[in-house]
Amino acid sequence: MSTVETISETTQSVAALSLRSASEGTKAEQPESYRYAHLLPHFSPAHYPPLVPFEHVDPGSRALKHADPRAFLANASSVVELTPRLGTEVRGVSLAGLDSDGRDQLALEVARRGLMVFRDQGEFIDKGPEAYLEWGRHFGRLHVHPTSGHPKDYPQIHLVYRDANSTFNFEINDSITSTVWHSDVSYELQPPGLTTFFLLSQPTTGGDTLFTSQVSTLKKLSPSFVAFLRTLSAVHSGVEQAEFSRSGKRGGIVRREPVEHVHPLVRRHPVTGDEALYVNKQFTRRIVGLKKEESETILKFLYDHIDRSGDLQARVKWEPGTVVLWDNRVTAHSAIVDYGESKERRHGARITPQAERPIPALEGLELPQ
Repeated sequence: MSTVETISETTQSVAALSLRSASEGTKAEQPESYRYAHLLPHFSPAHYPPLVPFEHVDPGSRALKHADPRAFLANASSVVELTPRLGTEVRGVSLAGLDSDGRDQLALEVARRGLMVFRDQGEFIDKGPEAYLEWGRHFGRLHVHPTSGHPKDYPQIHLVYRDANSTFNFEINDSITSTVWHSDVSYELQPPGLTTFFLLSQPTTGGDTLFTSQVSTLKKLSPSFVAFLRTLSAVHSGVEQAEFSRSGKRGGIVRREPVEHVHPLVRRHPVTGDEALYVNKQFTRRIVGLKKEESETILKFLYDHIDRSGDLQARVKWEPGTVVLWDNRVTAHSAIVDYGESKERRHGARITPQAERPIPALEGLELPQ
C-alpha cells in the first residue's frame, strides 16, 4: 500500500471518528456534544525533520536554592505517600495556580518521589491546549511524537485513545498481558524528564496506570552486579513503533523517521543524583558490546525483575480531575487495558518535555555521539 493510500485511509478513519457516536460512559452521544471533542485524535500527514540536540536546564535545580523547596504544598489539604518508595497523592493544591517558583518546586518533588498524583484539577484540564503548551515549556522542549494522534493544530500534545470502535494506542494483541513497562520515547537522544498526563474521559472502572521506581529496582540488585551494569550501555529503538504505525495501526502515520540511540543501563538524575536502572522492554533492543545471548540473558533478567517487583510499584486509579506527573528518568510505567468489554472511552492527553541526554552513573562511560 502506498503512503498516499495510507494517509487517505487514515483521513477517512479520523473523519469517521469525528462523526460517529462516541461513548462517554455506557451511553452513546454525538461527538459534538462531547465536552472534549476538540481534543480528539487528529493524524496530520505532516513530516518533520530529525530532532536537533539542545541544552536542557532542569527547573528542579532552581528549587534547590529555595528556602523551602516544598512550599508549593503548604496549603494542601492532604499529602499522602502512596508507597514508601514511590508516589505522593495531593489534594488542595491547584496546579493551574502555581507560579514559576511553584513549578520549579514541583519538578524537584517529582524527581524525588518519582510520581505525584494531583486530584481535583478540573481547572487545569479545562484551560485547554494553549495552556498545556505553556505549562509544558516550563519543564523543557516539548516533544512531538512521531506516530501518535494529537489535537488538531497541537502536535506537541500526545493523545491516548480507545473506545468501543477504535484504538490508537500501542497494544500487543497477541500477548497474554497488556502490561508493557516503558519509559516514554526512550529512543530519543534526549528522552523526556517530567511528564504530565490526565484523562479527559475514562471508563467507570479499569484503565488504571502502573508505575515502578527504577531507583528502587536498581537498589534491589547486589552491589557487584550494579557495578557491572554501570559499565554497560544499550540501544533504544523507535523502529518497531514506527513499523507498527506503518502497518496501518495507531493511525498509520510516521511523521519523523525512527531513530536509535545508545543510553547507559544505569543513569544519574541531574538534580537529585539518584541512580536509576534505564532499560525497558518496549524500546531497549540490545546491550552494546555483548554477544546476542549475553545481551538477551541480562535484559530478560532485568525485565523480569521489573515485572515482579510489586513491592516497588504504585497503581494510580483514575478519577475525574486527576493530573499525574512523573519523572521518566527514574520511573517506568504501563497502562492497564482491562476495560475493553465495557465499550467505554478512555481519552488521555500527555505533555512531554524533553530533558538532557541520559547521564551515565559511571563517570567516564563513553557513549556514541
